[in-house]
Amino acid sequence: MAEEIRFVEGGTITTPQGFKAGATFAGMKTYAEDKLDLGLLCSERPCAAAGLFTANRVRSPSVVYTQEQLAKGRLRAVVANSGIANTMVGEQGMTDARGTAALAAKQLGLGADEVAVCSTGVIGVELPMALIRESMPRIELTHEGGAAFARAILTTDTRPKEVAVTFELGRRRATLGGCVKGAGMIHPNLATMLCFLTTDAAVEKGFLQQALKAAADSSFNMLSIDGDTSTNDTLLLYANGAAGNDPIRAGTPEATTFKEALDTVCVHLAKEMARDGEGASRLLHIRVEGAKSDEEARKAARTIVSSSLVKAAVHGSDPNWGRVMAALGRSGAEIDEKKLALYVNDVCIVWEGLAIPFHKDSVVATMRRPEVSFRLDLNLGGGSADAWGCSLSEEYITINSAYTT
Repeated sequence: MAEEIRFVEGGTITTPQGFKAGATFAGMKTYAEDKLDLGLLCSERPCAAAGLFTANRVRSPSVVYTQEQLAKGRLRAVVANSGIANTMVGEQGMTDARGTAALAAKQLGLGADEVAVCSTGVIGVELPMALIRESMPRIELTHEGGAAFARAILTTDTRPKEVAVTFELGRRRATLGGCVKGAGMIHPNLATMLCFLTTDAAVEKGFLQQALKAAADSSFNMLSIDGDTSTNDTLLLYANGAAGNDPIRAGTPEATTFKEALDTVCVHLAKEMARDGEGASRLLHIRVEGAKSDEEARKAARTIVSSSLVKAAVHGSDPNWGRVMAALGRSGAEIDEKKLALYVNDVCIVWEGLAIPFHKDSVVATMRRPEVSFRLDLNLGGGSADAWGCSLSEEYITINSAYTT
């Protein structure tokens, strides 16, 4: 990481200048004293905005509505709810998405086309508009409200996931913050999540979209918890220019710095989702090196990190390296079996395609650490990639066998 990119202690989505947020409990989730399920995030000034959305062909009207508003180029706020997905509810879903945007716009003093709508939760249930209408006025937006907003978007997550970094842009110092929810239905192809990013840097809109796509491809699209993808995935990035820099354009030194800051934030949040995967006991990190290209390496890493057999082995601290090799072999990446090397937490257990003697109890002990890393060297070229996931446990089955009951 460049020296000028620094993590902000306690950083949130409202750490960048000119952003406010807040949240309340509306009643979409089961009540608990500290629960929140309806949040607002807003820039105090107009923004450039970029976004990426689920590839699932079953889409929440909240996603469709937000895509339409993003295309208009005026987004500067978002209203997000958790507990109910607003999916598979017919035409009422779009009516409720529009209605939620209108209620949020009134609360914020904005036009409805300046507000994105994001939902997450149970599919097949309509948004409780009476509760949302009653609860929206209770949301107080503040510059310290980022932490509350991050809590309001959680579903089966055990904790909020948020971060902020600062970085130099010429003589200006800018900040980029973000928060994310996601613990289940996570698989490469944007992954299942709601993720919101803010920056006080001024960024040209076309470059902002390009940078977001590239950052997602090396972070959220390299994440897998259980092989399922959602109907509601949304990733939004707002840039309001409050830092006072000249707008960042592609091909400039400032663009390189901004992309590195964005990559840093997205990778951090992706890893936090993997750590908090439903029922997870360990973070799983797959590193593929020596591939013919980065795309070949990504293909291999994504397949391995998505393997239920590999995940189960990690849960049991079982160095069953054959499962890693079997996943590599079906990934479609070009390999030469006689050139393969595999390391478990930096202990080499396969060299030139053959197992080498290793002290099994020692490797088992390293696999009991909070993070387990498999590093594969294909020895074919200069391509490399990282992917993240988590162990697959009995608790994952328990959580998902009684999700609505």
